[in-house]
Amino acid sequence: MSSCKLSSPSLGQHAEGDPSSRAHRPHQQRRSAPTQGPRRAPNLSVEQAFELTDATAERSAAAGCIKLSEETVATYLRSNVALMRKMIADGDQDPQTLQKRIEDVEAWLAAPKLLEADANAEYAAVIEINLAEITEPILACPNDPDDVKLLSDVANTPVNDVFLGSCMTNIGHYRAAGEIWRGQPFNSTVRTWIAPPTRMDQTQLKEEALYSVFSAIGARIEVAGCSLCMGNQARVPDGATVFSTSTRNFDDRMGTGAQVYLGSAELGALISNLGRIPTKEEYFAVYADKIAPKSAQIYQYLQFDTMEGYV
Repeated sequence: MSSCKLSSPSLGQHAEGDPSSRAHRPHQQRRSAPTQGPRRAPNLSVEQAFELTDATAERSAAAGCIKLSEETVATYLRSNVALMRKMIADGDQDPQTLQKRIEDVEAWLAAPKLLEADANAEYAAVIEINLAEITEPILACPNDPDDVKLLSDVANTPVNDVFLGSCMTNIGHYRAAGEIWRGQPFNSTVRTWIAPPTRMDQTQLKEEALYSVFSAIGARIEVAGCSLCMGNQARVPDGATVFSTSTRNFDDRMGTGAQVYLGSAELGALISNLGRIPTKEEYFAVYADKIAPKSAQIYQYLQFDTMEGYV
């Protein structure tokens, strides 16, 4: 196994603070990769941890895990219990399975304990990444998730299609995109695609009236799910240059001959406005103006056990 240690003065705060980063490691034999800091990261949410673990397949790992706190996991599981109870109440076809899961989760919540690596565990490699040294977004470039470059190195590249979706996104990313798009005119030079990862995200975004913002800038709103990430529900035109929030940009996955850059929803929203990849200065100016002042509200995840209709 390989171990990746992340260190930063702000580790555990909003992962979206520099949301376009794509960790880079050359392909190796497939191994599991425990991603953990020198100490536990108690303030890192499960949703933020998913952004890292969902990308481990592109780092040639068979699995990935992050050392979170029992409290963080318990908060997430309490939300899941509320969701499963609502699914039963709404007539799910397999209520017995859901009920068994609820009981198992509640048993863990009564005495929470997480698996941890042995103190004397040995790893094939230990890779230390100082997040304080990452001073601008990093993008994966066409067409290999390991071909990464700084935003400054690819700035002003024209883009035809922007896709916001896949398991790399959560509801906060769509709120952030909405803030960047609010009041902006429709840009006919860019096709913008939106596919919320879950139906619950989709419902909440509609309730917050963000679908009207998406429609105003001419976005094509797909059914919640994989959409362009899989390339089987929809595809971009042949030879298009694409910016995507997904984990993969392999040849012809999104469209025949498509050239695909990977990065964050925040960066994608700005690209949709401009029709090109922005400069570092443009990106941080928009982020500071539109996102940073509202970050606490924007990056608030769905906590079903506190939401009306689930309790």
